[in-house]
Amino acid sequence: MDNSLEFSSNLIAEKLNKNPSEFTKADIIAFIKAENIRHVNFMYPAGDGRLKTLNFVINDLAYLDEILTCGERVDGSSLFSFVEASSSDLYVVPRFRTAFIDPIAEIPTIAFLCSFFNKDGQPLESSPEYVLQKACKAFTETTGMVFEAMGELEYYVIADVENSFPTANQRGYHESAPFTKFGEFRKLCMQYVAQAGGKIKYGHSEVGNFTLNGKVYEQNEIEFLPGDAMSSAEQLLLAKWIIRNLAQQYGYDLTFAPKITTGKAGSGLHVHMRLMKDGKNVMLDGGSLSESARKMIAGVLELAPSITAFGNTNPTSYFRLVPHQEAPTNICWGDRNRSTLVRVPLGWTSSVNMSALVNPLESASSYDTKQKQTVEIRCPDGSANIYLLFASLAVAARYGFEMANALEVAEKTYVSVNIHKDENKATLDSLRALPDSCAKSAECLQEQRAVYEKYNIFTPSMIDGIKKGLESFNDASLRADIGGNEQAILDLVETYFHCG
Repeated sequence: MDNSLEFSSNLIAEKLNKNPSEFTKADIIAFIKAENIRHVNFMYPAGDGRLKTLNFVINDLAYLDEILTCGERVDGSSLFSFVEASSSDLYVVPRFRTAFIDPIAEIPTIAFLCSFFNKDGQPLESSPEYVLQKACKAFTETTGMVFEAMGELEYYVIADVENSFPTANQRGYHESAPFTKFGEFRKLCMQYVAQAGGKIKYGHSEVGNFTLNGKVYEQNEIEFLPGDAMSSAEQLLLAKWIIRNLAQQYGYDLTFAPKITTGKAGSGLHVHMRLMKDGKNVMLDGGSLSESARKMIAGVLELAPSITAFGNTNPTSYFRLVPHQEAPTNICWGDRNRSTLVRVPLGWTSSVNMSALVNPLESASSYDTKQKQTVEIRCPDGSANIYLLFASLAVAARYGFEMANALEVAEKTYVSVNIHKDENKATLDSLRALPDSCAKSAECLQEQRAVYEKYNIFTPSMIDGIKKGLESFNDASLRADIGGNEQAILDLVETYFHCG
């Protein structure tokens, strides 16, 4: 058996003894026959960022071969605002490497994520998945490196639960049972996501926990391992779909919304990024961040105002981006500093073998810890269209290498203090602020759109459509208008409760 599959939870990979990247149509058909699979699902995200599903029943082998080879037609105008009804037919074609057994379906079902094609059989230029593919290709062609990413998926579970062993308000970080109520549910979510191909790093309870109107609200997080940006985006999409379906089965309410109520921790979608060359992480030079890493950071900071157009897409997003809630407000970066927009997490750069210190029977290890170094952008949230968010980050990373003054920008925007403390007000005032509304985000996208449109990564019509969607909220003064009105904020949260 392939050693890389020895502990794999991916049911199809385990059965075929193949990594998903090696799956062929013949493999899929053989698996379907061997496992008596009766249904096939095609899945794909629409303009709202959520997965849509097309169900097939397997009539016979010829029909199975037909749908796997040719895909199927769908109405693009019902999926995307930029597709006209007069020429709306699109094709969806399954990507075999994404095959997974539907963990929710009662009838044995195999599912695939799909790619969109136009009438001429060419990739749909504005398909979110193809935009990300183009962004990653442009990054590699410009830099000779590969852009990798992974996400931290935060969410609230909400239920009627007897509140024995209560956790102190906003003190749920890494809490254990019985003080945390939904740990077993989180573990089941993690197992199902792993069976669908997700590469999970870990899961835990998060800071946010409180009671409201007789219900327990508990924040949780599932964090993924870094990998190529396309696979990482796919894993997040599937994870949200699986977690929501499991919540439905358990009778829980669940939300990835960026804000729940006033004074409580909101949910982000922090994204970690790293640069790879010849299979090696090039984020470090010795024990410090490399020039390449700092150029990437500079590009992300330079485009940060417009990245919100892809990562913070409804009005509640901007009620999370306020001081003292562990969410960023200003454009800067720092080491291990959670008040910054871009954080360089602790990266195992010390030469000390900590395992040998606590386990005296272990000999000195030569484990290469440089592979673990990432940088993290902290403003995105669960409202994001994940493909487009990752594409915008790949564009920004590329832009850092195209900026003549990238290293200077990185130096000027580095901070080593908590910018929200009173004594650091001068530092805070010197920094650019993130947008405070969808309206402002749209303005920033307009100002910086040329960078996204370069190499035809984002088409002009797509940028226009995203701008129009943001402007439609008419929220330019909303945060100021209702910022102290708890009921008004709750009503707003209810409107966008199931975003993304």
